[in-house]
Amino acid sequence: MKNLHTCFRLLSTGAAITTISMLAMTSTTASAGNYYNCADSTGCAKVQRTFNFTNYNATKYPIVMAHGFLGWNRLFNTLDYFNGIPQTLSMNGADVFTTKTSTVNSIEVRGEQLLSQIRTIKAITGSDKVNLVGHSQGGLDSRYVASIDPQAVASITTVASPHTGVGVADKVNTWLKAREKANGVPEGQDGIEAKVLYNLFEIAGLGVGAASGIPLNKPQEQSAKGFLNSVSEEAFVAFNKAHPGPIPSSYCGNTPANNVMNGVAYYSFSGVGQSTNLFDASDAILNVTGSLYDKSDLNDGLVTKCSSRIGQVIRDDYHMNHLDSINQLLGLVSWRETNPLTVYRQQMNRVKNDGY
Repeated sequence: MKNLHTCFRLLSTGAAITTISMLAMTSTTASAGNYYNCADSTGCAKVQRTFNFTNYNATKYPIVMAHGFLGWNRLFNTLDYFNGIPQTLSMNGADVFTTKTSTVNSIEVRGEQLLSQIRTIKAITGSDKVNLVGHSQGGLDSRYVASIDPQAVASITTVASPHTGVGVADKVNTWLKAREKANGVPEGQDGIEAKVLYNLFEIAGLGVGAASGIPLNKPQEQSAKGFLNSVSEEAFVAFNKAHPGPIPSSYCGNTPANNVMNGVAYYSFSGVGQSTNLFDASDAILNVTGSLYDKSDLNDGLVTKCSSRIGQVIRDDYHMNHLDSINQLLGLVSWRETNPLTVYRQQMNRVKNDGY
């Protein structure tokens, strides 16, 4: 009888443990996050499914990430443009999609490509909206999408995006025009310097696209001239009229108190400084490009602090350069600043708590 009682106790304990395990599994499954890689507009491949006990980043709508100029989604199916960020968010309950638009092209062309991929993502998930996260030009592409189809976008978080244009692009255009004038090139035609520059960037764009999984028989259109002409400060006067957002009324002013426009919530963050890690080779390049701006115009090597502001400004003075804000190069970021992975986690929790 004693042995029977002991056996019963063991069975009861085992049943209790099994029940607790099943409940834990149910809880984990409910907050599981998925990470998908969308190489083109035809579909998205699941990279991983993460089971976890937190729903810290379980936003109402899926998160769609858009890369910047010369960017990619997942290079050689190994290196993420948003380095470690999709994994961090999915581990905290988010469904994350990374997209691939033309590596080198205008905001309008890339914006249309992004919109096509968003419609595919909506079809896959059954969600009527998405939360966009765009780095650099990706934030501008996201603004284009929100202007064309605001019903498809719940929120936009722009990361180091130039909402008043890129001063470096203006300087390149000015130099090219000066060379064309000096060489007697007819107006409206490209000089030898321009042709060489455009071809170099477009070849690089095709290479990055192929390494990102874009089919070789269906390469995305590349246009370095289109890119330069669409991101110049002059071009942004027209862009901001055609695709308005809650940006300051004057350069370096404050953004409007209401960060929602046409039903879309806008957020932004960015950094200042070019040299942030002694071991990061990209710092040297960003030091050169950053020096092209006036010393009082603080910047991350490519985008100025004042130009990055839109909607609710989380911070515009992180000790991050332009690549640090996507946790590149390979995570070599400042040791004295909040880690970029933490910044993204906190921001998407903010988006979640705001109901998106």
